[in-house]
Amino acid sequence: MRERLSRLTSGILNPFLVSFIIIVLLAFKSAASTIDAIKWASISIVLSVLPVFIIVIYLVRRKKLNGIFANPREQRHGIYILASVLGATGCGVLWYFGAPELLAVTFTAGLIAIVIFTTINYFWKISLHTAFMAAAVVVLIMVYGAAAAWTFLLLPPVAWARMELKQHSWAQVATGAILAVVIVVGVFRGFGVVG
Repeated sequence: MRERLSRLTSGILNPFLVSFIIIVLLAFKSAASTIDAIKWASISIVLSVLPVFIIVIYLVRRKKLNGIFANPREQRHGIYILASVLGATGCGVLWYFGAPELLAVTFTAGLIAIVIFTTINYFWKISLHTAFMAAAVVVLIMVYGAAAAWTFLLLPPVAWARMELKQHSWAQVATGAILAVVIVVGVFRGFGVVG
């Protein structure tokens, strides 16, 4: 039962879905119109979430990755590099073409995070599940205020699930979450997006 619940939690609250939801929410929060929100959300997803997801599925089917969310550290190198390149491309496109600042700043934080995580991955495996969830919680609270505070309740089950599945240690889930929070808060404050 515990394994089933942890697999369900890990599968539902995964980095791809969390990123997708955050992109859509921020696009609709910051774009000038519904059409603009749909445009920027679509561009953002096509430049980040979708290609990485497609490549991961392809690699799993070709037996180059053990699973979508269950891989040894060494199997993650290529995915991290791809995500870094896509993150840099996405940042460039969003800033150059005048995307809503909130979305562009979030992409910038994501790029910085993925570059740091790529570096760490060469010698240690941290939890992307907890990193993405922690980043999402912080972004939502900074953007929506107290109304989004409940999202913090999603973080402990994600951390538990990753440890229960023996994908990460306590230190790896904690480090992923802490690094993500520090990066998001630092970038948002650096750009003056929130106080």
